[in-house]
Amino acid sequence: MSRAIVITSARNPLLKEVRRALAKGTLTEDGLCVAETFHLLEEALKSGLETPVVIAAESVREPVERQIGSLQGVRLLTVADAVYQEISATEAAQGVMALVRPQRWSFEHVFRGRSLVVVLDGVQDPGNAGTMVRASEAFGATGMLWLKGTVSPWNAKALRASAGSLFRVPVMEGLDAGMVRAALKQRRVDVYTAVPRGGVALHEADLTRRCALVIGSEGRGISHGMNGAGVDLHIATSGVESLNAGLAAGILLYEAWRQRATA
Repeated sequence: MSRAIVITSARNPLLKEVRRALAKGTLTEDGLCVAETFHLLEEALKSGLETPVVIAAESVREPVERQIGSLQGVRLLTVADAVYQEISATEAAQGVMALVRPQRWSFEHVFRGRSLVVVLDGVQDPGNAGTMVRASEAFGATGMLWLKGTVSPWNAKALRASAGSLFRVPVMEGLDAGMVRAALKQRRVDVYTAVPRGGVALHEADLTRRCALVIGSEGRGISHGMNGAGVDLHIATSGVESLNAGLAAGILLYEAWRQRATA
C-alpha cells in the first residue's frame, strides 16, 4: 500500500511556502532547503540529514517510494503532475523535491585543522557558486564563508550545481566583510585574493599552510571591504584576460590540494 499523502491544490500552504522559498532562493520558514531532483534527494539521505518531507509528482510516485524505502520520519506527499510543474524551479523537472534541514556550521568547523577556506565575496552567479562548493569538497577545503551580497547557497541552481556538496561542506552565509577579516586575522591564516593579473603567480604561492582564498564577484572582482585583506594571487593564462569565477576557484583549490598532497 502506498505511504503517500495526496495534495490536490497548488494553494496548499506547504506548497505555497515551497514556491516562495524557490522563488527567493532561501530556506523555508521552518529552516528547510528545497532540494529538487532524484540525485539531491539521494545525496541528502546519504548525508544523514533530516528530510521530513518529500514531494513527488504522481507520475514518479513509485520510484520515489522505492528510494525513500521504509525510512522513518519522512513524509511523502504526492501531487498531480500539473500541480508539481507550478511549484518546480526547473524547466525539465524530474518530479521530486525534498525538504532538507541543513547542518548548522560555525567558525570552528570552517577553520578546523590545516584550514583551507574559500571566501565568496559578492559572487552572483548561482552556477558559479555551486561549482565552487563542489570543488571545495573535491579538493579538501575545510569550509566556505559567504559574504553579504553573494547569492544564497540555497538558490535552486546553486544547490543543483553543488551536486549535493552543500549538504556536507561547512558553509556560513550572510557575513560582514569586517567580521570575516577579523576571523581570518584571529586564526592567523594566509589570505590570498584572486585577481586577473598582478600580485603573486599561483605557482609561486605556498598553499600548504593554513590559508584562505577570496573569490570576488564576476563583474567587480574583490569588494572594497575585502580589498587589501591579503596577497593578490593570479592564475597565469594564455590568450584570455580572466577566467570564470567557478573555474578560477577550481584551479586554485586543485593547486592547494596538489601542494598539500606532495608536501
